[in-house]
Amino acid sequence: MDYAAARSLMVQRQMIGRDITDRRVLDVMGRVPRERFVPDEVRMHAYADEPLPIGRGQTISQPYIVALMTQLARARPGARALDVGTGSGYQAAVLAGIVDHVYSIEIVCPLADEARARLERLGTMNVTVRCGDGFRGWPEHAPFDVIIVAAAPHEIPPPLLEQLAVGGRLVIPVGTVRQRLLVVEKLLDGSLRRWPTLDVRFVPMTGEALDVPPAR
Repeated sequence: MDYAAARSLMVQRQMIGRDITDRRVLDVMGRVPRERFVPDEVRMHAYADEPLPIGRGQTISQPYIVALMTQLARARPGARALDVGTGSGYQAAVLAGIVDHVYSIEIVCPLADEARARLERLGTMNVTVRCGDGFRGWPEHAPFDVIIVAAAPHEIPPPLLEQLAVGGRLVIPVGTVRQRLLVVEKLLDGSLRRWPTLDVRFVPMTGEALDVPPAR
């Protein structure tokens, strides 16, 4: 299979053909080899417009959603990013192609180990991966200009809001049966502006997030 051609077609049809306009996002989506982030048995579907299983009950998001979340987060050169829910490492690799450094947390330790090794093999050196509960973020490296979360909690974890830099954006799916992709921006006075975008379907956030009851 000609993966380079499939990648180019993905960018044209799934991104430019929709609402992805950020040139940095389009460029990096055209460079990162998505086929290297999925299991061999589904590699022929790497550029399909759908999520794919990556093992251990987890999935890699469809390419459009990765591009959209990266665009909504306003990833830019010089930024520091937090990626919650590493999975196979694809979102981290996309961010790494734009920002200065990515700190990525995965609660399933074998996935974290595999993603770290995969990124190293691909020569992606500006990503730090650790196994842990993303609910608490990564305070040692905060604040973050970009926070992208690939698992849905009932409510936005307060530590992630605290670790968001002034002028930064958090993009996160929130909900149980029905999930909405939310964007939160921290304004110059420290207040938060938030707005919903579209309905999505992510795996639920586990760990400490399960102790937070849904809002009534």
